[in-house]
Amino acid sequence: MDTKQHIEKTEALIDALRATCAAYGLSGDSSEYKIIVQVFLYKYLNDKFGYEIKRADTDYRDKLCKAEHWEDAYKGMTDEERDDLQDFVPDAPRMKPEFLIATLYNQMNDEDFAKTFDDTMVALGQANADRYSIKTSGKSNVALFEAITTNVTDVDKRDDFAKALVNKLITFNFEEVFDQKYDFFATVFEYLIADYNKNGGGKYAEYFTPHAVATVMARLLVDEKEDLKSITCCDPSAGTGTLLMALAHQIGEDRCTIYSQDQSQKSTTMLRLNLILNNLVHSLPNVVQGDSLTNWSHKGKDGNSKDQFDYVVSNPPFNVDFSESVTHKAFQNNDRFFAGIPNVPNKKKDSMAIYQCFLQHILYILKPTGKAAVVVPTGFLTASSGIPLKIKQRIVDNGWLRGVVSMPSNIFANTGTNVSVVFIDKGNADGNAILIDASKLGEKIKIDNNQKTVLRSSEIEEIVGFFKKQKKQDDFSVVVGFDDIKQKKYSLSAGQYFDIKIEYVDISEEEFSQRMAEHKQKLTEMFAESHKLEEEIMAQLKQLKFKKELDE
Repeated sequence: MDTKQHIEKTEALIDALRATCAAYGLSGDSSEYKIIVQVFLYKYLNDKFGYEIKRADTDYRDKLCKAEHWEDAYKGMTDEERDDLQDFVPDAPRMKPEFLIATLYNQMNDEDFAKTFDDTMVALGQANADRYSIKTSGKSNVALFEAITTNVTDVDKRDDFAKALVNKLITFNFEEVFDQKYDFFATVFEYLIADYNKNGGGKYAEYFTPHAVATVMARLLVDEKEDLKSITCCDPSAGTGTLLMALAHQIGEDRCTIYSQDQSQKSTTMLRLNLILNNLVHSLPNVVQGDSLTNWSHKGKDGNSKDQFDYVVSNPPFNVDFSESVTHKAFQNNDRFFAGIPNVPNKKKDSMAIYQCFLQHILYILKPTGKAAVVVPTGFLTASSGIPLKIKQRIVDNGWLRGVVSMPSNIFANTGTNVSVVFIDKGNADGNAILIDASKLGEKIKIDNNQKTVLRSSEIEEIVGFFKKQKKQDDFSVVVGFDDIKQKKYSLSAGQYFDIKIEYVDISEEEFSQRMAEHKQKLTEMFAESHKLEEEIMAQLKQLKFKKELDE
């Protein structure tokens, strides 16, 4: 079975889980996404365990591989043998026989099966808490699994709901696609969360960054020629982790450690799943749910100084109401928020430009030789005053600007804001930056009645190639020095640096005279027509008379 077929089958599983939730009155319910994500993750961990133990270099491998059902062979082992086997598969979840989907399937006719199902999920989470737990900024653990069937309000239907879920999980397995890693699961993950990002919303927007944009950012940040090891990657507004996954994939999952923070509980739950799917379980202890600006959790070893990172990527929320937080002591740190905090408007408080705070925070947590890529509203590029100007001055005056790529409109399906990506390199030795206007690229498609622009693979290669080679092209890319940027009042818009060209055509004196004669003739005809219309209008006006109506 090829990758495409596996993706189709995996998407069919997700659709089946959605349909089951709908059948039991949970479609659109706040618990729906939790149920689907947890059941999907349960299936993944079950199959991941089977995949790992059948490939472990142990005396048990033949027995497990030759069995018609590896689950039966595993159950037949002694507790001591299973503990011994677990030591040989450190990357696999801890899985007791009673945690297996096959075990649940054989218990479906037992009384109170819903409770058995919920207890199994919770116990599996507890057994793996040290491996898969994530924390809040208040240091509380976020459980891997919760009771699921209790979300069905009709108690009499909970057993059937649990049975329906288990029946969906035995139709196929993931084992044949684990070697696909990111290329496979990136597609599946975006499909999984698509329905939960249509409305965004909340204090922080929760939509994910398009895969194409994430790919461009990662490829332009990471130099393939560098021998990267023990690299730290951070996203202070991580969302579901699309940017971090692309960056880790570009560096190598085994050569980097992920650090993240996001206020959204929903997004952080999705991020955990994304890390697990992409062989980044070792980074789960660094996932924090909380406000990055007021309660940043990734501090130095002394608990006070900032921790700094090799790479930072971010697609921060652009405009939200954070008026209640502006007096927080965190914003009084002038080193961190050197350009200031947006004023609270009298009206439309949700228009507060929070992305400006995230930009300052990113510069603060970036190592002296670190690199960053940040999505910003394109209006930031030409802002000539206030906080945006101060931020651009800091980046340009220090020689940190590596380049800018202005993306096509509607690159995000659920926002009409034009966006650009600013690339920062604190170790930039070139003394200049490349500005690319990719706004005319992309294919227009419709998704859920929203028009979206999708970058083609060839266009991604074009952007990456021009950026890395510092290649110039009329009306597309330009390389500028920092002094040039200062003269343009720190504008980072490529269009303001393109040459204005006037095309001249050589013609003879005879051709010139002929063209002028034609123009004069045309104008004479137009003037004559105009005079004729004037005369007709005046004649009509003379015929108008006042007529007084008398009441009878």
